[in-house]
Amino acid sequence: MEPRDRIIIALDYPNEVSALAMASLTREYAGVFKVGFELFVSAGPEIIKKLNALGAKVFLDLKFHDIPNTVGQASGAASALGVKMFNVHASGGLDMMKKAAEAAAKAGKDRPLALGVTVLTSLNDRVLKEELGLTVGANAQALKLAKLAKEAGLDGVVCSGEEIKAIKEACGKDFKLVVPGVRPAWASGDDQKRIITPHEAVFAGADYIVIGRPITKAADPKTAAKRVLEELQGS
Repeated sequence: MEPRDRIIIALDYPNEVSALAMASLTREYAGVFKVGFELFVSAGPEIIKKLNALGAKVFLDLKFHDIPNTVGQASGAASALGVKMFNVHASGGLDMMKKAAEAAAKAGKDRPLALGVTVLTSLNDRVLKEELGLTVGANAQALKLAKLAKEAGLDGVVCSGEEIKAIKEACGKDFKLVVPGVRPAWASGDDQKRIITPHEAVFAGADYIVIGRPITKAADPKTAAKRVLEELQGS
């Protein structure tokens, strides 16, 4: 995979004008753009068509989490939009993830990657144990959910950089890993608790890295995106 194709820029904007402007500015240096809740709710499904028209592939980051039938239907609708990848919460369970995988498979040769979200990078061991009542930490929970996602037939998972090696070893090299919480050494950590640099993530085995504010909030986003790509090219 080319280094450029590994980079996913998070378009966390409240409107399509800003999102499309950022995609146009940086698409030379990134292969995929993430559309999350804020942008999808404000701009609707049309934003995906408009990004595709720019030559940009889309990661639909809506983290479906509901009863299996509902998630299956939502996954089918997402697949029909022509996205590169979409995700569901792995904590929704085996049956729910199976429905998502089945829906993606029905899209045929141009089917999207169906991914399971393990543990959000904004969470750490303290939150999982003290607030959510889990008996294991973030790394162990992420590995457990990744194995469940593989069993369900998903193509990969979204995980932090800390779990890359363990998940690759447990689920195989073809199991795709999308890693958010990626911050170049020259950027702020913001509200992420478990972060990793682009070079570290790819060296460890990440297939895709998600970067938002270090690029989108930079004084010169195009130059920031170029710096990230150059870092990966040197990996």
